[in-house]
Amino acid sequence: MPRSVNSVASRARRKKVLKQTKGYFGARKNVWTVAKNAHEKALSYQYRDRRTKKRNFRALWIQRINAAVRNYGMSYSEFMGKIHKHDIQINRKTLADLAMNHPQAFEAIVKTVKK
Repeated sequence: MPRSVNSVASRARRKKVLKQTKGYFGARKNVWTVAKNAHEKALSYQYRDRRTKKRNFRALWIQRINAAVRNYGMSYSEFMGKIHKHDIQINRKTLADLAMNHPQAFEAIVKTVKK
């Protein structure tokens, strides 16, 4: 007696993965074994890069704050130290946004900190 195989579920599983690999290059989009490997790797990159994105944005905000603060004769580390000392509760994302889009507001913060 042959073994029972649930081919309906197997086919559905494969179709799901092949649907998700749509748009991949070459055999990665339509050959099951290649597509499965590409898809698994893509998921691991996706997981990893959700965390990397947070690091990258924080680094970008720090660079923007540093560039803006240098115009007022301070370094980034001095500025952040003084911000903490004055107990100003503004995060780096907001500071970077102010530095780029609202220079007057950022200047007011720098003047407050410099006192």
